[in-house]
Amino acid sequence: MKKTFLIFLLFFVLGAADALNGMPAFARKYQMSCKTCHAPFPKLKPYGAEFAANGFALKDKDAPRYFADTGDEKVSLLRDLPVAIRFEGYASFNNAHSQSLDFSSPFLIKLLSGGVIARNISYYLYFFFGEKGKVAGLEDAFLMFNEVWGDLDIYVGQFQVSDPLFKRELRLSYEGYKIYETRPGLSGIDLTYDRGIMFTYGLKGGPDLTLEIVNGSGIGESEANPYGNFDADKYKNVLGRITQDIGNNFRIGAFGYTGKEAVPNGLVNSLWMAGVDATLSVPKLELNLQYVERRDKNPSFLLGASEIATRGGFAELIYLPRGDDSQWYGAGMFNWVDSDLEELKYQAVTIYGGYMLRRNFRLLAEVTYLIKGVEGKHPRFSVGMITAF
Repeated sequence: MKKTFLIFLLFFVLGAADALNGMPAFARKYQMSCKTCHAPFPKLKPYGAEFAANGFALKDKDAPRYFADTGDEKVSLLRDLPVAIRFEGYASFNNAHSQSLDFSSPFLIKLLSGGVIARNISYYLYFFFGEKGKVAGLEDAFLMFNEVWGDLDIYVGQFQVSDPLFKRELRLSYEGYKIYETRPGLSGIDLTYDRGIMFTYGLKGGPDLTLEIVNGSGIGESEANPYGNFDADKYKNVLGRITQDIGNNFRIGAFGYTGKEAVPNGLVNSLWMAGVDATLSVPKLELNLQYVERRDKNPSFLLGASEIATRGGFAELIYLPRGDDSQWYGAGMFNWVDSDLEELKYQAVTIYGGYMLRRNFRLLAEVTYLIKGVEGKHPRFSVGMITAF
């Protein structure tokens, strides 16, 4: 089995030698390297985060001939529709304690599009042609109204509730941020995808403020009910966040989430979440920290149910030996979830790294040792490739 695993790793290294040279949509638009915004992709540099916050436009650089000349100044039509594709494939050994080698390629194929519709109005979306062997549909899909009033930005549509904290879609590891996905009992609420509206505002000199108002029903049901409602109940949930940069290398933030959810039998679960997060960036190293505390009054929707306490977080350390110019990287992460519900308890240590054959083609290898979880103690090994073009 070890020989098979090594042969597959060699296959990835040799097969990727002719990596695609194509650039994703934003890099093509401005005729710049992916390195301008990512290091390594899809992880954003500060310049890339500023680009996204500015509605996917560069303030200091105009895209040549971006809009078609229709002769009507009230019409904004993109000359070319910005489209990119992201492809990921993996081979994993001992996933879910299976003691077997699993070829998971393609693990996902994602069609991405985004750009400026008109002055201060932008859009971003991606569609999964395939994710984990099935068509998953739309996940991120929102309109952005940039600088509506001063530095106030408004996002409307589908997004991850945790986006203002750490963006799950931009992580470098196969292992996820477990606390963001955790749902006690039958609750449908977590910190991943939801539909709603998000307001962000940056005060001069800080802090930066975020307010989200969401359905609290997730996006698991992609279709509206017979009455045209996407929300599963009458409640709306709210997240508030504040973050502050301290110097050039440290950022600290805090958030609070409160809401309710109901099921057809009329029983209601009231819940709240609160957490703190921080990022320390120094030459060659980045440390990301997250802690979340959660309380659910009745996540099982039963008469006489007791409150469920859940807490957890993660610590992630990323090493880039040559900073933005690094061709390889190494990282480690510790995931932790504790709860009154035994099935939610989780502890895992992950060591991972990658090698950039191109700015937009990355090989990766990862080992995760599950210390505590429903599957019992075991290691999981993964190798794979990620490209975007």
